[in-house]
Amino acid sequence: MLTTKITDALADTPVVFVRGARQVGKTTLVKSIAHGNPSAQYFTLDNAAALDAAVNDTAGFLAGLKTPAIIDEAQKAPALFPAIKESVDADRRPGRFLLTGSSNILTSMKIADSLAGRMEALTLWPLAQREIAGAKGSFIDLLFGEWDKRLEIKAETREEVHAKILAGGYPEPVERISEKRRSAWFDSYVSAIMERDVRDIANIQDVGAMLRLLKVLASRSACLLNYAELSRSLALPQTTLKRYMGMLESLFIVYELPAWSSNIGKRFVKSPKIMFTDTGLSSNLLGYNMKRAMENSHLTGGILENFVVSELHKQIGWGETEASLYHFRESTGKEVDVVVERRDGSVAGIEIKSASTVSSSDFSGLKTLMESLKKQFVRGIVLYLGSEIIPFGKNLHAIPMSVLWSGD
Repeated sequence: MLTTKITDALADTPVVFVRGARQVGKTTLVKSIAHGNPSAQYFTLDNAAALDAAVNDTAGFLAGLKTPAIIDEAQKAPALFPAIKESVDADRRPGRFLLTGSSNILTSMKIADSLAGRMEALTLWPLAQREIAGAKGSFIDLLFGEWDKRLEIKAETREEVHAKILAGGYPEPVERISEKRRSAWFDSYVSAIMERDVRDIANIQDVGAMLRLLKVLASRSACLLNYAELSRSLALPQTTLKRYMGMLESLFIVYELPAWSSNIGKRFVKSPKIMFTDTGLSSNLLGYNMKRAMENSHLTGGILENFVVSELHKQIGWGETEASLYHFRESTGKEVDVVVERRDGSVAGIEIKSASTVSSSDFSGLKTLMESLKKQFVRGIVLYLGSEIIPFGKNLHAIPMSVLWSGD
């Protein structure tokens, strides 16, 4: 669903950078765009010869390109970016370069500054359940629109929802029916990340410590990020821990859900929650499977919350509504799992429940948020594993979780 945004960006921007985790489909996506433009040249820096030319003769490599040019895995040759800047400054035609990267090169201030105003970056996430189901539209758009008139409800069992959580959104494991074969894919994926990216790109030698961190983070997905406590648990200095966390974020393995406050300045000092980009990956790290999901509902909460947040995160990327996601927590203990804030300041709140029934107490955090925001508050919903839309007051409803991937 990102194709339209990429083609729109290529129409008015010299450089477009498609970033995302390994194996989410970046190469397939840009190749499909290349096939629509016969004059486009495609190179991947996974090719040893192309990489050697891009690294050791950057100017010559670029000089030999005919634009539009597509360069896959461009982060492997950081020297390309200042050279592309120089080329673009000499010729500002839109759509000259389409780049992809499995690590976020924009975390480098030098690269970000050199391409400011010349490049648009778009993130390709693992598949959303809405994409897998072949549904159109975005639930975020419905959340701020006439949602009650357009929702399609397809009741799903707890087992069906957990099957989606365990499969995640990476295209290959989604296609694998066997839990054993899916687990084998995730194991190989983690090994590749540790050996290729963590060791090579970041020059981190203690991959064992990085893997331990990854597993601990998986056990705490959707929990508040506490560096001091994590540092003690893993016996890692906070400076090392923060470096490792930055690496995992730049590889699109984890991300932070910031805290929301009506005082914008306070958002930057409150603790974020840690989320995994893909719940199939985090579930595999924990050894979490269908049997465990059905036997122990206590394990469900954090993984389910992470799943919903990631689904919303993906849908914002292609929807019409420009919005940001946060979590809300008061000193009194009242909280809301997800706060969706539009650019105009209007807000919707979402609570996530692993139960098939809902009570009025499940809306306490949403009511606190509603009372504090007054007219800015659009609506509050509790997503649950039931099958009915149930009103709990003005602009407060319990809604089946399946609306996230049901089509309109």
